[in-house]
Amino acid sequence: MFPFSFETAPKIICEQGGAERLGEIARSLGITRLFLVTDPGLIKANLIDGALVSLAAAGIEVTVFSDVLADPPEQSVLAAVDAARAADVDGVVGFGGGSSLDTAKLVALLARSPQALPDIYGVGLARGPRLALIQVPTTAGTGSEVTPIAILTTPSHEKKGVVSPLLYPDIALLDSRLTLGLPPAITAMTGVDAMVHAIEAFTTRLKKNPLSDALAIKALQLLYTNLPAAVNDGQDADVREAMLLGSLLAGMAFANAPVGAVHALAYPLGGHCHLPHGLSNSLVLLPVLAFNLPLAQPLYAELGRAILPQLADAGDAQTATAFVAALRERVAAMPYAQTLREAGVRQADLPMLAQDAMKVQRLLVNNPRDVALEDALAIYQAAY
Repeated sequence: MFPFSFETAPKIICEQGGAERLGEIARSLGITRLFLVTDPGLIKANLIDGALVSLAAAGIEVTVFSDVLADPPEQSVLAAVDAARAADVDGVVGFGGGSSLDTAKLVALLARSPQALPDIYGVGLARGPRLALIQVPTTAGTGSEVTPIAILTTPSHEKKGVVSPLLYPDIALLDSRLTLGLPPAITAMTGVDAMVHAIEAFTTRLKKNPLSDALAIKALQLLYTNLPAAVNDGQDADVREAMLLGSLLAGMAFANAPVGAVHALAYPLGGHCHLPHGLSNSLVLLPVLAFNLPLAQPLYAELGRAILPQLADAGDAQTATAFVAALRERVAAMPYAQTLREAGVRQADLPMLAQDAMKVQRLLVNNPRDVALEDALAIYQAAY
C-alpha cells in the first residue's frame, strides 16, 4: 500500500425534509446570526421558505444574500463578503447549486479572515480561521458541498480555483425534496457533471487511492443508473436522493483524487462562452475519453464492469470500449446541445480556448495521458 491522505466534511446528513431542520442544525454549531447564500431562482421558487421558518423558530437572525451569479465573478463574491461583514454574522449557509455553495465557502473564509482573492488562487494558499459553514445543495452535480474547492471567474474570463481544507463545511445536508422541481435539462447537465467527477477521480494520475476509488465506483453506479429516471420523472424523491448521494460521493472522491482534462477543457467554455459547467463537461467528455483510452484502458474497463455487469468476464479492451460506448449513449439521450456548434461556440474561437485550457495545469497534470496544445485543439475540434 502506498501512502495517501483523505479528507472530507466532518458531518453529512442525508434526510428527506432535512432542510426544515436547518435551525436546529445551525444551532448545533453555535450559530446565532446567519448569512444564507442563494440565488434568485430559489427565492422565486420558494425553496428556501421551509429553512427560513426553521431558522426563525430556532431564534436565529438571518441575512439572505440572493445575488449569486452563475460561474461567480470575483466582484459578486466580494459583494457577498461585504454584506456578511456588515451583518456581523457568525455562520454561513450555502443553499443552492455549485455557484451558491462556492460563494458561501469564500464568504465564510473571507468575512472572518480577510485576504485578497488573487493571493489565494491555487492550492493551500488560503489562511484561516473561517466562520461556521453548512452546505445545502439543490442540484445533484457539483458535489461542492464536500469539496475544498471554490471556482471563480476572473475579470479576464479565466476560471480559477481556491483550494484549501478550510473550505470543507462543518456540515453537508442532503435533502432530495429540494431537487424535485429541477428542470430536465439542468438535471441532465448536473448529473453528467457528477459522473465526470467520478470518472476523473477514478482515473486521476497523481493522487488515486483506495478510498476515492471505492467512492467513485459507487457514485458512478448510482448516477449512471438513476440519471434517466431523474430526467424523465423529476418528482421521484427516492431517485433524486440517489442522484444527490451519487453527486456527494463523487465530490468526496475528486476532492482527494483530483479531476483532469475534461474539467481543464470545460473551464474555458464557461469563462469565455458562458456555458453551464455541466454542459461544458458533457460536450468534451467523449472526445477526452477517446483520447485517454489508449492509456486508461484498464481503468475504463474497471468502471465498465461497475456499470455493465453483463461484461464481468470480458477482457479489458472489450469492456473499456463498451464503457465509452455506454457513456456516449447516455449523454446522447440528454435534453441539451450535443456539440460545441449547437451550444453556440464559434469554430474560430477553438484555438483561443485550447490556449486557455493549457493554463489549467493544476488539472491537466492529473489526466492519465499528457495533453499538449495540439491535443487540446483536436479534442475541441472533435467536440465541434
